[in-house]
Amino acid sequence: MIINYIKMHGLKNDFIIIDARTKKIFLNKKNIKKISDRKKGLGCDQVVIIEKPKKKKTSAFIKFYNADGSITKACGNATRCVAFLLMKEYKTKKIALETESTLLNAFLAKNNQVSVDIGKAYFKWKQIPLKRKININKINFNVDSYIKPALVNVGNPHIIFFMKNLKKINLKKVGPKIEKNHLFPERINVNFAKILKNNKIELRVWERGVGITKACGTGASATAVAAIKNKLINKRICYIHMDGGKLKIEYKKNGHIVMTGPTKTIKKGILNNYF
Repeated sequence: MIINYIKMHGLKNDFIIIDARTKKIFLNKKNIKKISDRKKGLGCDQVVIIEKPKKKKTSAFIKFYNADGSITKACGNATRCVAFLLMKEYKTKKIALETESTLLNAFLAKNNQVSVDIGKAYFKWKQIPLKRKININKINFNVDSYIKPALVNVGNPHIIFFMKNLKKINLKKVGPKIEKNHLFPERINVNFAKILKNNKIELRVWERGVGITKACGTGASATAVAAIKNKLINKRICYIHMDGGKLKIEYKKNGHIVMTGPTKTIKKGILNNYF
């Protein structure tokens, strides 16, 4: 069986996308890790599978796999990439997609950018989730954050540290320690943010199951929500600047979060050598 793939990225957050709507494709952890390997494989942050929709009025069901083979319930930039592909295929400017966590509505924005409504943010300890109810200020993460770290779940769990100087953070050292802290039973994505002028935020991310990434859509969304709730910025629209580029994040009054940014196709090919 020939298995085709498309490699795309959203702000250099890159994905191998496989269309399994017409034929069933089973990937195990070994397959995922082999495909994702940047030295021996195709190299990517996540492998994404497009399957037939399970609900009416949706166009596809999307599965996301981290580079280490683990499953993740959401990925904002990957969703935008898949949305762009399917909107082009169906010749439409809006589309509804299913994921493990929720139903997502996407639409084509200005300059061929893609917007996705990723739903609402959640803040309670069981929704993150945490191992137990605890005052987060009592945990020493060895991070020089000037307010208490924010915990936000936007389909994926995130912890956000707001800092004056991001250059002080050794992301490779600190990221995995916080990700695997016993407090987080499902592990956690780790974000380090700096508030800039004019409702802009600089962000660096350590993604669980992946490591350092050039951009993270759910991380940008969680950071924007945390900044707005803590009154660090004064508007509901802000721009998150990451190593791979910027995302526009809107935190609507109804609680929904909309992210907007570019997508790009890198290459297409056949996957058979990775099985």
